[in-house]
Amino acid sequence: MIIECNHCESKVDGIEKGEVYDNDPDYPFPCKRVLVQCPVCKSALLGITEKIQVGHDDWEWDNLHRLWPPQDASIDREIPEIAGVSLVEARLCFKAKAYSACAVMCGRTIEGLCMHHKTKNKTLAGGLKELKEAEIIDTRLFEWGEALRKHRNIGAHASSEKISKEDAKDLLDFSSAICEYVFVLNAKFNRFIERSTKK
Repeated sequence: MIIECNHCESKVDGIEKGEVYDNDPDYPFPCKRVLVQCPVCKSALLGITEKIQVGHDDWEWDNLHRLWPPQDASIDREIPEIAGVSLVEARLCFKAKAYSACAVMCGRTIEGLCMHHKTKNKTLAGGLKELKEAEIIDTRLFEWGEALRKHRNIGAHASSEKISKEDAKDLLDFSSAICEYVFVLNAKFNRFIERSTKK
């Protein structure tokens, strides 16, 4: 099973040592946790995989997402790809000390959030206002989004201004928190209400 080895820093075909099926009632797809050993460095790795459809009636287990040691760039599966890809890249940029690039990818993450909610305004400033008016984000998250927008512009355009490590970390935290609030916590709350209604 393909998994990213943190020691080898590459994807390897892990040697399976054990598996446990996950019966999560809040998650619709079959998934399992798998303990594997890296064939190169012999390290133990724990991953999770879910069944994906590869044909009309054909399903396969997907590549393993490493749970332990935790992946630096892992994000919650509730965050849609249009925002999640940029958030992952923002984390990778920060890890590589590319702080201006991190700021740009944080701004792109929020652009993805706007696109997911089909805001009509093509600018990030306008999209954030639409999200606030629609009560998808509140005043505090709007302010965080505005800070992200301004620093995204600093990172994206050549100037004497620089994005510091501290600012990049804050921007990364802001973009992660906005995505967690809009996508993850909202989904959890909706499931909570649904369970409460059934009771």
